Amino acid sequence: MLNTDRIRELLHYDPDTGEFRWRNKTGRQAAGSVAGGIMSSTGYRRIRLDKKDYLASRLAWAYMTGEFPEHLIDHINRDQTDDRWANLRAADKSQNAANCKVYSNSTSGFKGVHWLKKDRRWLAHLAVRGKRIRVGLFDSAEEAHRAYLAAAEQHHGAYATAGQ
Repeated sequence: MLNTDRIRELLHYDPDTGEFRWRNKTGRQAAGSVAGGIMSSTGYRRIRLDKKDYLASRLAWAYMTGEFPEHLIDHINRDQTDDRWANLRAADKSQNAANCKVYSNSTSGFKGVHWLKKDRRWLAHLAVRGKRIRVGLFDSAEEAHRAYLAAAEQHHGAYATAGQ
């Protein structure tokens, strides 16, 4: 099992840039070169240590705190490649989901808002701890979006985001 001493032995983390660099030459990697690469499937930086892949954000958390995170690491600005210490925070699954972008297939263009054909109105809703909360029905997508934002702030606090 990887521990923080081993991470520090292999890598140097710069909390201001979010970059990990190799301390020593490892295989084809020169000492001082940037460690890891961006995974095309998710957009997160991955670093291979001792034949196992780790997300750079989780390594940064362990490097800075001395412990691996219990749950997830959330990128505050929603840029998965931005592993600066100031941009990382611990989050559970619900908090992490609250800080996601609007889905590309959104019919309204707003996070948590979609058209209900049957009611001919816009529904605002959000998920909290795995349960769907219906905020209400509205005549316009903009009204539903404002209601969603108020409910998200109430339920998710600092993790709430408009999703744009």
